[in-house]
Amino acid sequence: MAVGQRLLLIVGLVAYPFAMAIYFSLSDYWVGSPGRFIGLQNFRDVLGNEIFRQTVQNSFVFAGIAVALKTVLGIWLAMLLFRPLRFKRLVRAAVLLPWVIPTALSTLAWGWMFDSLYSVVNWTAIHLGIVSPPGPNWLGMPAYAMTAVITVNVWRGLPFFAITVLAGLVSIPREYYEAAEVDGAGSWGGFRHVTLPLLKPVLAVVVLFSTIFTFSDFNIVQVLTRGGPVNTTHLFATLAYQVGLSGGNLGQGAAISLFLFPMLAAIVFVQLRYIRRE
Repeated sequence: MAVGQRLLLIVGLVAYPFAMAIYFSLSDYWVGSPGRFIGLQNFRDVLGNEIFRQTVQNSFVFAGIAVALKTVLGIWLAMLLFRPLRFKRLVRAAVLLPWVIPTALSTLAWGWMFDSLYSVVNWTAIHLGIVSPPGPNWLGMPAYAMTAVITVNVWRGLPFFAITVLAGLVSIPREYYEAAEVDGAGSWGGFRHVTLPLLKPVLAVVVLFSTIFTFSDFNIVQVLTRGGPVNTTHLFATLAYQVGLSGGNLGQGAAISLFLFPMLAAIVFVQLRYIRRE
């Protein structure tokens, strides 16, 4: 692809939408109304909005817990897939299914599983004696709703994490483990002193991408809860959609979406510095 075509592609897909978002955020632009320039008024209004402050808290709780779980479970799953297994290729392909299936389709299935009347999760937990009938209302109570969206996000993002870490495991020379065994290191010692240090650059990259994907998640929350109950699962993307597109206030919707940019930029800056140092 020629340089001019690449530049045109970047401008069309990245620069132009970003510039339009900035333009909308600095005006009182509504659907059907061109609006006028109002400076930073949209940002001041958004900062004074209690729902937006709740959304900031929701986003950090959601991303922090989800990325932590994906990190721990992703390393564990990658270690399992690294071991000799029967039908290894088939198992690895099956692990990728949550990542390959369209998000909206798989989330609709999870919505049925968390349904207050027909919940498969509640039915299983009741028959195992974990909860008492009728079980929790997963999508109707704040804490349970956040647990549900985090669960679906972890389920969907885990294959990406595991397969990437698995690629890092495959690249580690076997001689390092043999040297660790000679020095008396067991399985935990080999993981701690060989696997984990050599995986740090890979983990830094995959955590970086996972953090970006998690903070900017939209489909899972929109399909499962639409930000409810009482705005307790709203993320930046879902609140911007509700205010900007559903509510018609494109100016405030753009302002909400742009708040995500400096936070992600700071996270990317810190993690890229760590990757360079490693």
